[in-house]
Formats: sequence, structure tokens, C-alpha cells
Amino acid sequence: MIPDLCVVRGGGDLATGVVWRLTRAGWPVVVTELASPLTVRRTVAVSTAVTDGCVEVEGMVARLAVSPEAAVELARAGEVGVVVAEDLPPVGADVVVDARLAKRVLDTTIDDGRLVVGIGPGFTAGRDCHAVVESLRGHHLGRVIWRGAAAADTGAPGVIGGRGADRVVRAPARGAARWRVAIGDTVEEGAVLGAVADVELVAPFAGVVRGLIIDGAAVAAGQKIGDIDPRAEPSTCHEISDKALAVGGGVLEAVSAWPDRTS
Repeated sequence: MIPDLCVVRGGGDLATGVVWRLTRAGWPVVVTELASPLTVRRTVAVSTAVTDGCVEVEGMVARLAVSPEAAVELARAGEVGVVVAEDLPPVGADVVVDARLAKRVLDTTIDDGRLVVGIGPGFTAGRDCHAVVESLRGHHLGRVIWRGAAAADTGAPGVIGGRGADRVVRAPARGAARWRVAIGDTVEEGAVLGAVADVELVAPFAGVVRGLIIDGAAVAAGQKIGDIDPRAEPSTCHEISDKALAVGGGVLEAVSAWPDRTS
């Protein structure tokens, strides 16, 4: 029996946890992404296939496809097919997961697939989708909600190694992001990371560069463009986060418990 096809909208690091869990369970997965991804944790994101052609994350290979049909072929062959598409491609997916983390409903509807799963704030199960997976760190992270909504967006980054909002590097102005460091580098407090519009960006504390938006990306003032990890463990830069795996587990639970799977 050929497994059902799943389309995951968004290829960022959290979405990659979803894709990784699904593929490990045998699901063929197609991922849709923007032509210019805004991912920060690029070493653990399938969206990197858009810029690099191919990326491997913890043994999972994601490859850029020239069309939705070619992406499906890659998915059926055991890889993750990534396609540049702002709209949901008409590939007959049984399951659609909106993992774009827009904090609001964009264009996903409950009729997009036999099972539609929304991740995080903005989605209400039974109205916008069939199930919602909680993305807020805490006691309910990764839980599946079959009726109701996920917690509202707090606007505050999760705490890692005792650091919260200060671990996030944001663009000080509109312009192109240019980096002097790379993901995985160890930096000291005050070290120059790069610049946007000739305004230097410095490390807020000592740690490891966990993520950087792609060099040369056009960014808006206030946009998240980098992430410093105070735990100073370079290996974590190449590992899917606990949060992404928890959310991915919730999505896998939703598709496994899906009552119409065998109908």
C-alpha cells in the first residue's frame, strides 16, 4: 500500500521537526516554501534546499524540485520534495499541515485536505482546520487540540539557557544583512556579528551562533535575523530542537489518530 501524501506549508526549523517526524513514520512529504526563505536556523531547515538545492538534516534529505509533480516523485522515492510555491499546490495531498508560524490564519482552510493541521496561534480546530498543535513552550507544548485554539502569541521568545529576548538578533534598520560569522561559531560578548545598513550587530553575550538569516537577505527593521545560544554547544546547531520535535510529535499523533485514515 502506498502511504498517503502530506504537504507541509513552510520549511523553517520548526516545520522541519514536523517533516522529520512524518518521514520517520513512513509518510511521503512535500514542502512548500517562499522563493526567498527567511529562516534563521538554516542548518536544520528544509527551506535551505531552496537556496542550496539540497540539504540533509539528521539523515533526512530534502531536495528542491522544479515542479509540484517532481516534488511528489521525490517524496515517493524517500526524499523530501521542496517546491517554491506561495499557494497550496494541487497534488492531491490527503494531509495538509500549515507550519508557517504566521501567528494568524493566512489562506489555509479546513477544506484543503482530508486532514488539515494548523500549528500555533491563530488556528481554531473545527473552523480553520481539523486539529491544532500547540507551539508555545510549556506544559502543553506539542499537544493536539481537536476542538478550540492554541494559546495566543506571547510575542516573547522562549528561554534557552536562561536567556530569552536578548538571545535573538534583530535588524536595527531596513537593508541587507551581511555577516562576519557563521552558524556554529563561538563568539564572545560584544563580538561583531555583521551589519545591516552599515549598523553593526554585536553579540549580546558569549555563546554559539545558533542561526543567521542567509547572507545578503533584504530584511526589515526589527526582523529576527539571528540567534545566539548561551549553552555554547556547537553540535546543537545541527540538531533539530526539542520544541520542533515536540510539535512534530503532535502532528504525527494527529495523523495517526485521524479517524478517516482507513475510510
